[in-house]
Amino acid sequence: MGNPSIADDVAPPPVRFNFAQYLIECNAAHSGKAAFIDDLGSLTYGALEERVRRLATGLRMLGIRREERVLLLMQDCTDWPVSFLGAMYAGLVPVAVNTLLTADGYAYMLEHSRAQAVLVSGALLPVLTAAMTRSDHEVTKVIVSRPVAPLHPSEAELEVFLQAHSPASRPAATGADDPGFWLYSSGSTGRPKGTVHSHANSYWTQELYGKRVLHLREDDICFSAAKLFFAYGLGNGLSFPMSVGATTLLMPERPTPEATFKRWLGGVGGVKPTVFFGAPTVFAGMMAHPHLPPRSAVGLRLVSSAGEALPAELGERFKAHFGVDIIDGIGSTEMLHVFLSNRPERVRYGTTGWPVTGYKIELRDDDGAPVPDGEPGDLYIQGPSAAMMYWGNRAKTRETFQGGWTKSGDKYVRNDDGTYTYGGRSDDMIKVSGAYVSSFEIEATLAQHPAVLEAAVIGQEDGQGLVKSKAFVVLKAGSSVGEAGLKAFVKERLAPYKYPRFIEFVAELPKTATGKIQRFKLRQLKAGNN
Repeated sequence: MGNPSIADDVAPPPVRFNFAQYLIECNAAHSGKAAFIDDLGSLTYGALEERVRRLATGLRMLGIRREERVLLLMQDCTDWPVSFLGAMYAGLVPVAVNTLLTADGYAYMLEHSRAQAVLVSGALLPVLTAAMTRSDHEVTKVIVSRPVAPLHPSEAELEVFLQAHSPASRPAATGADDPGFWLYSSGSTGRPKGTVHSHANSYWTQELYGKRVLHLREDDICFSAAKLFFAYGLGNGLSFPMSVGATTLLMPERPTPEATFKRWLGGVGGVKPTVFFGAPTVFAGMMAHPHLPPRSAVGLRLVSSAGEALPAELGERFKAHFGVDIIDGIGSTEMLHVFLSNRPERVRYGTTGWPVTGYKIELRDDDGAPVPDGEPGDLYIQGPSAAMMYWGNRAKTRETFQGGWTKSGDKYVRNDDGTYTYGGRSDDMIKVSGAYVSSFEIEATLAQHPAVLEAAVIGQEDGQGLVKSKAFVVLKAGSSVGEAGLKAFVKERLAPYKYPRFIEFVAELPKTATGKIQRFKLRQLKAGNN
């Protein structure tokens, strides 16, 4: 738990604290208002509370005990917040997992989390069933949201399960520092890690970022391209809007430009989002789309970005078209949400902005000593929303969570005005001719070329064993540019030693489900045109 000094106007949660109950109490006066809207309809705050409490009773009746885990493998829909909050209300620990994994991935998570039950979308039941056959771990019950085929006798339909149980009279007597939920890291560099968050952690992110940086309002319609099973999406689509009594628009499919525009234009539920949460990859795809909506057709008042650093040129083009700034920030699964951010009233494109109130930032060299402004350093964060641990991974826990500080794995530079500029992941810094080169800086410069959709840069040895930068470039449809032209373009904008020595044109870049580029996969590729 935190203390009042974290932010002068933010009181810490009480020692006895159940986050699900807290959100329910926040919206006691909004019982008739839509809390969530999906493709099939809406769920009011009053109906949400009843269903949360019914699910809590049902899970307890299965014999699942306090702090035991419940796997949540569900597409974004109105059943997702019911499932997540219902488990927390009962004192259980929901483990929200990526809906795009393989059966082997889910088998690992079942065994690693020792989940006692699974709440799953009907469309994802086949891959779950395959995972369960490959796992030695047995679950007590599989509860299916919106089944698409007849269920096995051992499986229960969520709607039937809810109606079979009366609402719980009170929440579990959990503490602010008790385990509240798990999120698995994206696994961009190996096996995903089970990141354990407390009941208080979401409270701190909504108070310090959702309210005091984004200034979300009760009359907002929030729409997030990042799904609820991501740390970024969980804040955007659940804890932030519920903390102010707003409404969330949920989308089960991938955030393609077409699917996103449909909702921006009011094509689902008859409402237009006022707040959109995206990522650089999403924005790049939209801005390159031939059917980009005009400014007059959308109702956005606030746009947020995280996941990877936002190229300045992309933010400026978006602002010129829609008249709304993109508020770029950085967060992590380990810190739960954004801790370094631009502000709606103060945007400096090309930077990740300023520390969020309540968080401390330090940049350190390889020996752990502070680095001066203008020099790249490893990013460390101290703040009240830090995860408790990685489950079953003491070595990685000790490496990441260091005496109140969390090592992010990112490289940053602090600027004279107090903003921070992203330099790439710590293992993505390239030392060329004795000087560090930021892969992101080269990527952002390449992205300024009108023919380039996106780019990724890695270090690669040349024929003499020296490390040089290599760019993998995806061109926009119908566009063309040669290797020499791109090299000259970068040379005109950056120091000469920073231009990419090698360029390979590819159809797409390997990415995690969050849209982050998997540079380790690029390093595994055979050398291209070098």
